Amino acid sequence: MLRHAKSSRKDERLADHERPLAGRGRKAAARMAEHVHAEGISPELVLCSSAVRTRQTLERVLPALGGHPAVRVEDELYGAGERALLERVRRLPGSVGSAMLIGHNPGLEDLVLSVAGSGDRLADVRAKYPTGALATLEWEGGWADLAPGAAVLTGFVTPRELG
Repeated sequence: MLRHAKSSRKDERLADHERPLAGRGRKAAARMAEHVHAEGISPELVLCSSAVRTRQTLERVLPALGGHPAVRVEDELYGAGERALLERVRRLPGSVGSAMLIGHNPGLEDLVLSVAGSGDRLADVRAKYPTGALATLEWEGGWADLAPGAAVLTGFVTPRELG
């Protein structure tokens, strides 16, 4: 679960959906790309919100993801809340072994906090899920088995921690 990197509010005429990454966001996404490469993170599928800032985050992270994942940019992920995100993840086909979701708060944070029943960094997620942060979850069973409290938060990293 990757929250988009920091977006720009420089041009107030732009609709929220159209806001691009800020300079700080571009740097943070590059640091996250280095992290996912170093950690060997290689989802088979990436689901990405259609907002400009999420697609720009994806553009910077995608080359670092191993295995050349399939990518789906979906309008329904923009502004989606916890319940809608959970239902979308539950609809993933069983043939997909791992996935990355690139989206927005509060939905992404709420989803992680809902499904993660345990994990060393759970308190950190509760305190703040900043832009550019990546949460990794694992659970028993398939996508349809993801439910409140069913997952373990196995990783949480923020751009600030990466330098």
